[in-house]
Amino acid sequence: MVPSRQRDLPHTNDQRRPAAPMVPQLEAFLAIEATPASGASSRRPLQARLRRILGAFAALLLLLAVGLGLGSAAEASLDNDRYDGNIFSLYAGNGSLVPPRSSLALALEQHRVAVVVYYLDDSSVSKRFAPVVSELQRLWGNSVELIPLVTDPLRPGGKAAAGSLSAGDPSRYWSGVIPQVVVFDRQGQVVFDASGQVEVDAINGAVSQATGLPLPAPSGLGSTRSFNELNSEVVSGGR
Repeated sequence: MVPSRQRDLPHTNDQRRPAAPMVPQLEAFLAIEATPASGASSRRPLQARLRRILGAFAALLLLLAVGLGLGSAAEASLDNDRYDGNIFSLYAGNGSLVPPRSSLALALEQHRVAVVVYYLDDSSVSKRFAPVVSELQRLWGNSVELIPLVTDPLRPGGKAAAGSLSAGDPSRYWSGVIPQVVVFDRQGQVVFDASGQVEVDAINGAVSQATGLPLPAPSGLGSTRSFNELNSEVVSGGR
């Protein structure tokens, strides 16, 4: 038997050398790296609870906002003298009527035909008349100065105040009744003055006379008809 050749192996023994001491900064780094797992796990339930609380709070705010909006719309009605807001926006769908683009004094100074409408926002008769005013704007556009005026800051004038109030003061022409419509021609003369639920036909006739323009088609429009608690429409006098 040919003896096997043994390799020259380096001398080893069972006594291993002691490990070199760990640098203190490394020990601290390893300690920090080992902690997030337990810390993150402890923070997760807290974050989840916080998200649930915030979600519930947001849902509550949404319900309150919707409830308030529906409540305001439900309380608005044509049949009461309660203030609901701008009657032309609510009951005629036309918020462009107020504030008016001109004053009566300016319209008379510029020799423009003016239609002054006296009303109150907290009046059921004014609410029902709002679609008529909006219809006047649609029919006559820029041909006239349409001037809706709330009567709160006014004092009834009439003939008794004719000498004490200027021609451009709206109080001079208000009789103390709402709604009231007064039409002025280019010379500043009153050509129409009526109170209550005045028909569009009558106002159109006065405006046509003051402007010299033909009646807008279709003519024959009459009073207003209510089709729900919030809205009414101008209907033909023949219906």
